[in-house]
Formats: sequence, C-alpha cells, structure tokens
Amino acid sequence: MIAQQLRKVGNSFVVTVPKDEVERRGWQEGQLLAVQLTELQVRPILRPELREIVDELLDEHEDALRYLAGR
Repeated sequence: MIAQQLRKVGNSFVVTVPKDEVERRGWQEGQLLAVQLTELQVRPILRPELREIVDELLDEHEDALRYLAGR
C-alpha cells in the first residue's frame, strides 16, 4: 500500500506514485492503471516507555487537564 497526500494542481487534484514504486512494478509513462482510493487515517503510536510517562502525567494532573480542556 502506498500512502500519499491529495494535492491541488491547477484545477485538478493529484496523487503521485513514487518513482521507486513505478520502477519496482515495471510500469511505463502513459500506461493505464486502475486506482482504488480509500481515505487513510494516521494515528501516532507511542513507544511503551513514553506511554507509561504520559499515563503517569495524566493521572497526576487530571483535574487541571480537564479544566483546560473545557476552556
């Protein structure tokens, strides 16, 4: 799977295919390709040691964070 951003170019939108992927597949310029597009949601994943620190901070400062979130 290739994840690429949708970009506006002139009056069109484009999604690019990286050169190394084109070469790996042996595709040529002008060749017709079928494309299936699906929205992709990316969420960062914390390393376990960072997750532990975040959890401790959230527990320690929960009231202050809830107060700030409501503002």
